[in-house]
Amino acid sequence: MTEETPGPGENAENPDVPSGATPDDAAPKAAEPSSEEGPAAPAGDASRDVGLTAQLDQVQKALSERTADLQRLQAEYQNYRRRVERDKVAVKEIASANLLSELLPTLDDIGRAREHGELVGGFKSVAESLETVVAKLGLQQFGKEGEPFDPTIHEALMHSYAPDVTETTCVAILQPGYRIGERTIRPARVAVAEPQPGAQTVKGEESADTPADAADEKETGGPDEG
Repeated sequence: MTEETPGPGENAENPDVPSGATPDDAAPKAAEPSSEEGPAAPAGDASRDVGLTAQLDQVQKALSERTADLQRLQAEYQNYRRRVERDKVAVKEIASANLLSELLPTLDDIGRAREHGELVGGFKSVAESLETVVAKLGLQQFGKEGEPFDPTIHEALMHSYAPDVTETTCVAILQPGYRIGERTIRPARVAVAEPQPGAQTVKGEESADTPADAADEKETGGPDEG
């Protein structure tokens, strides 16, 4: 029994199939799915950009809030410093005012002694040293004769009328006033004089009558015209 060999015509139909291969081997293999999805890549990049943008917005918002908090704290600290400095100055002025208020009677005695010519010798040196010290502490004396009366800094102890004044005027300083900066420790105790009411009335009547008299004379042509 002889083995039949295929003729040349049988392999001509499938030239790519090798001798002894089955038909399944000659069938083309199906394309395997690729692990990288080409069309989905742009969608992933867009979603990632959106996420980064959202995170950036959150970071910027948090930064703005922290910056505002820092500015508010800085402003509060500056206000605190100014308030502390103002309180320190006020406390210093109050302490100086309390101390110097106790020395005002002594300064009054020194002033009276100077007016009577009794400020001589060692007493004069001590008095001048004391006045220098209180001046360095900011104590200022005020109150002069002839200045207008100001009820905020003057205390009127005596009152009179005078024909040579046009407003309420301090005509005598009974006790000088003292201040530290803008704080008045003691007002100046003064005697005041007001204009005489009768003098003002007469002067006003003369001023009112003069134009009428002049007009009458002008209309009549003067007293000599007959």
